[in-house]
Amino acid sequence: MFSELENLNARPEPWEFYTASDLWTDEHTSEQMLAYHLNQDVDLSSRNLAFIERSVEWISAHFGVGQGFKIADFGCGPGLYTLRLAKKQAAVTGIDFSQRSIQYAREAAAQRNLAIEYVNQDYLSYETKERFDLVLMIMCDFCALSPAQRHQMLGKFEAILKPGGHVLLDVHSLADFDQREEAAIYEANLLDGFWSAQKYYGFLNTFKYEAEKVVLDKYTIIEADRTRTVYNWLQYFSPETLEAEFKACGLEIDEYFADVAGSTYDPQGAEFAVVARKP
Repeated sequence: MFSELENLNARPEPWEFYTASDLWTDEHTSEQMLAYHLNQDVDLSSRNLAFIERSVEWISAHFGVGQGFKIADFGCGPGLYTLRLAKKQAAVTGIDFSQRSIQYAREAAAQRNLAIEYVNQDYLSYETKERFDLVLMIMCDFCALSPAQRHQMLGKFEAILKPGGHVLLDVHSLADFDQREEAAIYEANLLDGFWSAQKYYGFLNTFKYEAEKVVLDKYTIIEADRTRTVYNWLQYFSPETLEAEFKACGLEIDEYFADVAGSTYDPQGAEFAVVARKP
């Protein structure tokens, strides 16, 4: 038992393990994630409805969205942005790992007679001959990727953008990193049954990596017939570190905002958004 507890509380190397797919492909947790996406009063899997509406209006005005304007939404979830941007007459493609979310998005688009292309795929492996005016990655998805994955992702953005096309994404800030604290939590049915429909015991270890500006939430879920560990990594950025990653992939950051609704940039804010351009 002691050795099992030692392993359960062990601190891995930054990005040593990567289990992001578990959230989106597990039958139970993917259902939970979709429910959080569709809860329009909270900011968990998606922003609240009022923010999304404001964000779409700002995106449409800022980038000149209209007839024939091509948008790719990476991590589109159940289509909360893609549906609204398609109503602005944009040609929209949504890419997401979750089959459950993509199925919901397709049905919602069909009900509204909107021609949206949805791709159920890990966006790290997404390939296309299409060229886009705008690439979106919203809800700090970029922060959940390892350095190598982020380099791959930005290279993909550069490849699929038209010359002069833009990227809009948001990230967690160093001010937010400073607020995070290491912790160890144990609860029966941790997170109110999020991890399984059956009874389970959940352990959450939060580790901070000061040099890398990374936080890990390590969940160990113990059920009667299995034990699994889920690693949720988050990278935190300064404008300078983010700019260096974009520049290394041939993209230039043009503007900083507090969020993807165009609010004024706040150096002390928990998040910030960037607009980058392919020269």
